[in-house]
Amino acid sequence: MTDHQRVPEKYRGRTVMRRGQMQTSTTDQRLLDSRGPTDWVHTDPWRVLRIQSEFVEGFGGLAELGPAISVFGSARTRPDDPAYARAEAVGAGLARAGFAVITGGGPGVMEAANKGAGEAGGVSVGLGIELPFESGLNRYVDVGLNFRYFFARKTMFVKYAQGFVVLPGGFGTFDELFEALTLVQTQKVTSFPIVLLGVSYWQGLVDWVKGTVLADGKISAADLDMFRVTDDVDEAVAVMVEAREHRASSAPGGGESPGDTRRPD
Repeated sequence: MTDHQRVPEKYRGRTVMRRGQMQTSTTDQRLLDSRGPTDWVHTDPWRVLRIQSEFVEGFGGLAELGPAISVFGSARTRPDDPAYARAEAVGAGLARAGFAVITGGGPGVMEAANKGAGEAGGVSVGLGIELPFESGLNRYVDVGLNFRYFFARKTMFVKYAQGFVVLPGGFGTFDELFEALTLVQTQKVTSFPIVLLGVSYWQGLVDWVKGTVLADGKISAADLDMFRVTDDVDEAVAVMVEAREHRASSAPGGGESPGDTRRPD
């Protein structure tokens, strides 16, 4: 194609626009023109900056947190539910063992774990999420971050935790549990213990995994070793302490957070 036949085009950063997609105004002009519409703050390029800012804020806010365990469970758990008392006890036990406790910052199990950690003298962290039916961090959170995007928030749960304790919950809890199992299975994180706290609640799921998923060859028998099911709060805490000691005695990378640990080539 010769120069006189070349299709007219215009660049907007790295984006090339031609034909009907060419704009007559420039990015600077639209930025400085305060009379323009505000729809631009909801476009995908602007969302990228928001996403970036959530990672930056999360990394900055939690970088010096120290050893931590993420505790998950239902926001619908009432204070008179045995799971609430169990979550409070595990939060306290983890704090006494030298761990910060990270939750989703909401009510129910999250509130209980934050409460237990705070009252035991530990650091209580809440990572909130913007939802249409839940808002705000519970009053027991010492360090709180609010997120727009689930995937940014979920990164913080894993990067700054050395293990998960999972109490009875719904789809959100299942999401976190199975993501953690996937990361362990694919060795994206190492020395990362997962404890399911509440045998009567979790046993049906475990039986299905064994009787259907394993039996059908979709996972290996070794994958069942990635988690432990118990009713014993002390056992759950001991599992986390044991994994911490194992990391500290391993070289290279002993003591690093799971998200920073690399297997030798």
